[in-house]
Amino acid sequence: MSILHAFLTVPAATQALAAAICGAFVSFALGLVGGGGSILAVPLMLYVVGLHNPHIAIGTAALAVAINAYLNLIPHARSGSVRWGAAFAFAASGVVGATLGSSVGKQIDGQRLIVYFAMLMLFVAALMLRGQFRPACAADTSPMRYGRVCCTGIGAGGLSGFFGIGGGFLVVPGLMLSARLPIIEAIGTSLFAVGSFGLTTAANYAMSGQVDWAIACEFVAGGAIGGWLGARSAARLAQLRGVLNSLFAAMIVAAAAYILYRSRQG
Repeated sequence: MSILHAFLTVPAATQALAAAICGAFVSFALGLVGGGGSILAVPLMLYVVGLHNPHIAIGTAALAVAINAYLNLIPHARSGSVRWGAAFAFAASGVVGATLGSSVGKQIDGQRLIVYFAMLMLFVAALMLRGQFRPACAADTSPMRYGRVCCTGIGAGGLSGFFGIGGGFLVVPGLMLSARLPIIEAIGTSLFAVGSFGLTTAANYAMSGQVDWAIACEFVAGGAIGGWLGARSAARLAQLRGVLNSLFAAMIVAAAAYILYRSRQG
């Protein structure tokens, strides 16, 4: 019996525990870097929790990551690292894109969708490692260009919905470029958009019956502690220049490599 088949036949109690543990891990990553949440959640849903249908895994992960993103937003808001004007503008425009993107994504084969997404992840990671997404310096006091923020939000939301993710790995650099935010503020602000995009995508998948509500609740329950630890770690690492960018890119590369490896295994 293969390892994957074993995961697909685990008892409900074991599956619930796996979902809670995975939720804690994903929420920790989400709280730490403001992204990578659902990009980690989808393969974990497939290969550890045992949701063998890619579209159900995507819909369930989107719901769980959305709720965890909103929960993780609380400590960032309390620390003053959320720019609410940029958050609302980016999220409002991005929800439109997420609605359209998720409608298209549901029509594409799930395995092919995941491979396409892994390739996009590697591209974004390469840009970050080359220094294309640099945070604005603290002295930058130029007025925020909300038109540019909204345009970037639509694009990020569309890709987020298409691939069935929260989209934090797109939102963080998008906010750094369009709103000129330093990375710690981009991380905190991104969580509002990640939650909004994920909730929009989950609602679209739920209308097609492609959300496992029980697994989503177990995933969220496990993520409560993980998100709190991630947010605390982000505040400490923000004092070390370049650490968050490098860590963020490394997480994206690792997740993409794993998805491509699993896709080759069939």
